[in-house]
Amino acid sequence: MNERLESILRKYDELSRMIQDPDLVKDQKKYRTVMKEYSQASTVSAAWKEIEGLSANIADARAMIQDEKEAEMRELAREEYRDLEQRLKDAEDRLKELLIPRDPLDEKNIIMEIRAGTGGEEAALFAADLFRMYSRFAETRGWKFEIMSSNETELGGFKEIVFSIGGGNVYENFRYESGVHRVQRVPATEASGRIHTSAVTVAVLPEADETEIDIRQEDLRIDVMRAGGPGGQCVNTTDSAVRITHLPTGITVHCQDEKSQIKNKAKAMRILRARIYEMEEAKAQSERAEARKNQVGSGDRSERIRTYNFPQNRMTDHRINLTLYKLDLIMQGDVEELFDALKLSAREELLGTTAETRTESSSGAARSEKPDAGTVKAAMPLPETAG
Repeated sequence: MNERLESILRKYDELSRMIQDPDLVKDQKKYRTVMKEYSQASTVSAAWKEIEGLSANIADARAMIQDEKEAEMRELAREEYRDLEQRLKDAEDRLKELLIPRDPLDEKNIIMEIRAGTGGEEAALFAADLFRMYSRFAETRGWKFEIMSSNETELGGFKEIVFSIGGGNVYENFRYESGVHRVQRVPATEASGRIHTSAVTVAVLPEADETEIDIRQEDLRIDVMRAGGPGGQCVNTTDSAVRITHLPTGITVHCQDEKSQIKNKAKAMRILRARIYEMEEAKAQSERAEARKNQVGSGDRSERIRTYNFPQNRMTDHRINLTLYKLDLIMQGDVEELFDALKLSAREELLGTTAETRTESSSGAARSEKPDAGTVKAAMPLPETAG
């Protein structure tokens, strides 16, 4: 942590000088990049200055406890000391979180794919329930929401639905939803009242910019056809449906929701780009972290991540052993507590891994000039003076 802190503080000083250069604004792309980095570094710098100030105040309070003759003043100093120590601990915790390297994917928009698995029509109905749950949560955040492709059943379920969500840190919130979602309930189609178990798979893909994924036209096979299923006038009478196959990877995307072939093609290209980007990113992550598996799961869509038990009004996330007895509210989009718990678990795991790495790499190394942000108050017990 110390090395990363020192690196960020040096970068902050460098960026502070750069933003004073009047020529910086002439290059808008560089200006935006520098200002974004400066904002992040200044947050860390402010947190460190707060810790330094609190440490100095603790030292003053400690000296007052030792030197003060009057018992009443000593007790006031003790109370201030305890308050400052708690504030210092909170500040250290905030700094630790700021020092966790942010995943650049966290700020990206996403494309979500929900598919009915085992369970037939009941699985399709639950796929529709999950879609509504996610869309309602997105609405509460004011995020942009767009259906890109869907395959609806006669009872209003979805064999498959693909949609995009855009806004601030969308991927950071949804990234742990990839996997198998299991539901236990009495299906609407069940006459005897028996509880059935069905499954739905969810995939969360960070949406790639056109500049991030280069797709050559010669690598694509594009087929157009008439759309199938319900869709109103025109949709089934014109060749508006589009199927794009990426020949090098074999990835195929089909879009037919729009009446316009051009719009369907544009949506299909967005989905294709996201799938290729996810495939490349998953390969890179696998190479970087082959020996370590994140506590909240690998994100593999073959992994059962959660159970929704309707008779008990219970939702259980198996990766972090979290059980909430408010399934009715969760299905209405009240998933913030769940998402926050998943993000917290991931941060704690990352903090633990970072600490282990630092311990292993610092063996025999020279001590840093700056105090460790996590141990800045070490060797400062509350003095016990007579009187």
